[in-house]
Amino acid sequence: MNPNDDSFRSRYPAEFGGERSAGSRLTSVIRLGIWSTLYFLFYLAQQIAELLAPLLLILGIGWAALPYIVGAVSSGASSVDAQARDVMSHMADAIPHQVVVGSHLLTPSGLIFDGILLMAVAALGATLSAIAARSM
Repeated sequence: MNPNDDSFRSRYPAEFGGERSAGSRLTSVIRLGIWSTLYFLFYLAQQIAELLAPLLLILGIGWAALPYIVGAVSSGASSVDAQARDVMSHMADAIPHQVVVGSHLLTPSGLIFDGILLMAVAALGATLSAIAARSM
């Protein structure tokens, strides 16, 4: 196709025509800046969520399973020694069901839910960053 052809110019006026006004260029730069900022924010949220989601899930599942594991070990140790049974039962009772850090209440089920929620945030961040990248 010849760049001087009218059908070519009507299809690609911005790239080849040089017919953009200063206002149009400014609008394009502002639009690119906004989409670039949104892409950065979505991608940052995705990376942080992908980092923290497995940690919260593992901590929550481990914390929820720990009393059952200690209980199973203490029932096996009860036939060996009464003193070992007392120590193990005391350890099982010492595992907290919730921890307060500042004004935050942490529970095993809360950590598991937060891990799953962060996975959803990571998926949403990936989707939105792909949309932002295509819109630039």
